[in-house]
Amino acid sequence: MQLAAQLVVALVGLIHVYILALETILWEKPAGLRAFAMTRERAADTKVLAMNQGVYNGFLAAGLFWGLSQGASGSDVQAFFLICVFVAGVVGAVTVSRKILFVQSVPAALGLLLLFLA
Repeated sequence: MQLAAQLVVALVGLIHVYILALETILWEKPAGLRAFAMTRERAADTKVLAMNQGVYNGFLAAGLFWGLSQGASGSDVQAFFLICVFVAGVVGAVTVSRKILFVQSVPAALGLLLLFLA
């Protein structure tokens, strides 16, 4: 169970590295435009906001990887950052798109459940 928990935590971290890249590097590129269903004009207008969001997602990923680097003693750190991801996903689902719930909150909840069971 511990291995499954660690794999899900790593997956959630990788998802947030990808979101970091989308929001900081790829925002105005075709991949970013597709991912967020935006026009080039809208992307240009919101680039600074996206950069800020991307940095926050990077911090979530860093926290998850920090927790993983501590091994079994890092489960509290992992749980804290998974809770942060879960809450951010719920807020995103309510304010932006329900898709965010499935991309962020569901994997984070699964990770929390597996950590609890381990």
